[in-house]
Amino acid sequence: MEESNASSRKYKVFVAILALVILVMLFWLFIQRSQLMKMIKAKEAEKVELQHDLDSLMTEHNTIKISYGALSDSLRSKDSLIQQNALEIRRLLDTEYEYNIIRKKLARLQKVAQGYVHQMDSLYTVNRELTAENERIRQVVKTEQNRNQSLMKDKEELREKMNQATFLKAYDVTATPYKLKSGGSKEQKTDKASRTDRIRICFTIGENPLVTSGKKIIYIRIQRPDNVVVIKSKYDTFVFNGQTLPYSLREDISYDGKAMNICVAWTKKDTDKPAMKGRYIVSVFADDKAIGEGTFELK
Repeated sequence: MEESNASSRKYKVFVAILALVILVMLFWLFIQRSQLMKMIKAKEAEKVELQHDLDSLMTEHNTIKISYGALSDSLRSKDSLIQQNALEIRRLLDTEYEYNIIRKKLARLQKVAQGYVHQMDSLYTVNRELTAENERIRQVVKTEQNRNQSLMKDKEELREKMNQATFLKAYDVTATPYKLKSGGSKEQKTDKASRTDRIRICFTIGENPLVTSGKKIIYIRIQRPDNVVVIKSKYDTFVFNGQTLPYSLREDISYDGKAMNICVAWTKKDTDKPAMKGRYIVSVFADDKAIGEGTFELK
């Protein structure tokens, strides 16, 4: 009986010890599980942090690349390197848990991206300086062109003034109609077309020391109201600006640069036919230039 009780006590002690061991094992497993869950959560948090850092880095990089526009094309190879490293880090984040290695790769990528920014800033600065220099050069060229155009204009104006200054000018061109009396020995002023027999034309050749002295041929055209030029002969013509024109009167003078008064007269050939009524134009030419003009009117 005592042996049976002793055996029963040993069994109970064994069961108690076994239960205690099981409890200890369960507690240890619980602790290990808790630590494992904490480790997994920490790894996930670290992974999220690394992904966030990578996303921020690439977002900033792409924003910078867009902001610099076409200038970023000059660093295309470096941009390609950054993009490849970013893809590798994303692959490692999906397949590996050695985040220390990934963090080191990300740190190196950040340095490469910073170098990209510095190079881009340098290129931008150089480009801006070149642009400013080009603009300055353009302004200098434009100023020089404007100055040259102004000089050319002044030169043309001076040439025109010189051209104008080197030919004769006829001033105060007047034409006075007369009626002939006493067989043509006397003249009487008139403004009647029916009474007009002669037109006396007077003018002053101005003083001009720039004009070469010597013989000058003066041509005078009297243009009727119907635009027909009165002439003595169909052979009375001269050349003006490449065209052959009829003239009414010709006067040869000897010019010495000083002012001189000239008067010439046109006498109507057909005394029985009255002159045309209206406004007449008298034009004076010399040295292939129109040098003066006057008008008169017959009623």
